[in-house]
Amino acid sequence: MRGGTIVQVSVSKGGVPKLPVLEAEVGENGIVGDGHNEPEIHGGPERAVCLFAVERIEALAAEGHPIGPGSTGENITTRGIDWERVTPGSRLRLGADVLLEITRYTTPCTTIRGSFKDRDSNRIHHNIHPGWSRAYARVLTRGAVRPGDTVELLEG
Repeated sequence: MRGGTIVQVSVSKGGVPKLPVLEAEVGENGIVGDGHNEPEIHGGPERAVCLFAVERIEALAAEGHPIGPGSTGENITTRGIDWERVTPGSRLRLGADVLLEITRYTTPCTTIRGSFKDRDSNRIHHNIHPGWSRAYARVLTRGAVRPGDTVELLEG
């Protein structure tokens, strides 16, 4: 197992940025109270939780992008996970209870273009920049999450 921590838990009524909360309940369809402007594209059981690594966010900011935790719509921002190992089929345990399974890499949309200096959100498109994408997950076990909780990448 490889471990890290939750840096930020983020929600919005829809759209970006998603803003930090002190605690959230993770249900079958994601973070309770989190909304999506386009539910046919975002959310649902296979895209219940969006995750991203703060190390990637910090590296993008160092490139000059106006990005920060939650600005690209992720619900869970992690630190200390080998992000290149977060691939479809891998599982993450968040805190004591929550278990997620990565279902796919996200496809960046125009909604998040404000997080990029050239307004080109393809900077985090997996097919163009492997290892730099956010990831979607399904919820296998529900529970509460909060910043500071452990994140474990479970080895298959």
